[in-house]
Amino acid sequence: MAATHRIVTGTVIVAVCFASLAGCGTGADGTGEQAGGQRKAEPAPAPKNVVRLIGDGSTAYTGAQPHLPRAERMKPGEKPPQFVVFSWDGAGEDGQKLFSHFRKVARENNATMTYFLSGVYLLPEEKRDLYRPPQHSPGRSDIGFNDRQGIADTVKQLRLAWLEGNEIGTHFNGHFCGSDGGVGEWSVADWKDEISQAKRFVKSWRTNAGMKNAAPLPFDYDKELIGARTPCLEGQKNFMRAARDLGFRYDTSGIGNQVWPKKKQGLWDLPLQLVPFPGHPFEQLTMDYNFMVNQSGTTTQGDPAKHELWGDQMRDGLLRGFERAYEGNRAPLIIGNHFESWNGGTYMRAVEEVVEKVCNTPDVRCVSFRQLVDWLDAQDPATLAKLRSLDVGEAPKRGWKSFSADHPAPAPKGVPGAPAARR
Repeated sequence: MAATHRIVTGTVIVAVCFASLAGCGTGADGTGEQAGGQRKAEPAPAPKNVVRLIGDGSTAYTGAQPHLPRAERMKPGEKPPQFVVFSWDGAGEDGQKLFSHFRKVARENNATMTYFLSGVYLLPEEKRDLYRPPQHSPGRSDIGFNDRQGIADTVKQLRLAWLEGNEIGTHFNGHFCGSDGGVGEWSVADWKDEISQAKRFVKSWRTNAGMKNAAPLPFDYDKELIGARTPCLEGQKNFMRAARDLGFRYDTSGIGNQVWPKKKQGLWDLPLQLVPFPGHPFEQLTMDYNFMVNQSGTTTQGDPAKHELWGDQMRDGLLRGFERAYEGNRAPLIIGNHFESWNGGTYMRAVEEVVEKVCNTPDVRCVSFRQLVDWLDAQDPATLAKLRSLDVGEAPKRGWKSFSADHPAPAPKGVPGAPAARR
């Protein structure tokens, strides 16, 4: 993410202007926009009485997240929905305004998404030494830090995104890849330290940025944070061990095929997937960066004459992957992106066109990872095992009604579809 300038204890109960949590403030400390994008539109539902500020007031408990649907267990003979997850690595708002743009795209197409925040995007440059990265000197970051305006803009988008039902995950902090201290070399203890610091930057942004009167983020990040994607998809093994100990529910740092997911080390393993790559004899990972490096190589701004073609290849590859799942095994489609204008912004155009196409298709649910794992956890394990028996693009030979007609185990108490309590 390119920044505006450079992106290089205790709980207090207080009455708060709820509109400010939905974005009624102005200037660098406020938002000037309401959840939903219109200044005079109704704000997203907010608590009716008080909120509980956490720590220095950078975050707050405001009740259950709005617009988060309750997961339901599949009924016998039912065809599974086609889930599609659009996710964003290192989410932050800068001069490109891509975070705010894709919030609007999501709203207009009945979608929710997952935004993986880099913690250093809430840490000002002048306080960079507060970050002590594992295996690196204090203040080191391969993606830089932020300035006060960039922090205010990013917090605004995070606040509004959450109020619209989107998920805020983590992309950690310094984004170190490769050898010489890259995340692939980190120990379990290193990962726990990195996660702790990522949380701390979110929970102390008001103090660090000197914006003590700004509206808080309307969630408890210790509870909100349940999943992540590692930098460069490296270091998954030790990260998952750390994440399991810290109560995470999923990881999406792997590479896989379009099949139904399973748990690994106690977490849902939701990898990026291989899909057709138009014009090539091999398949491509469902991420903008991977399409780019196989088109323009190491340069992020290749031949302008090819920009449109390259975007079309990504769009059509994702759509072919979608159709393969939709008409086949209905495996969730996992897509990863960055708020970047690589090759003239062609990949952002491609993603937007995919959202508009797939999220308005019958039986499709464009959801966050949180919503996906909620649904997976609500299902009968035997049903999920049967779904995993289907190969890439393989539909049940005798149809979905016959495939899932067996009587499932009773749903866990509290999950829609569970037997009624006896009186």
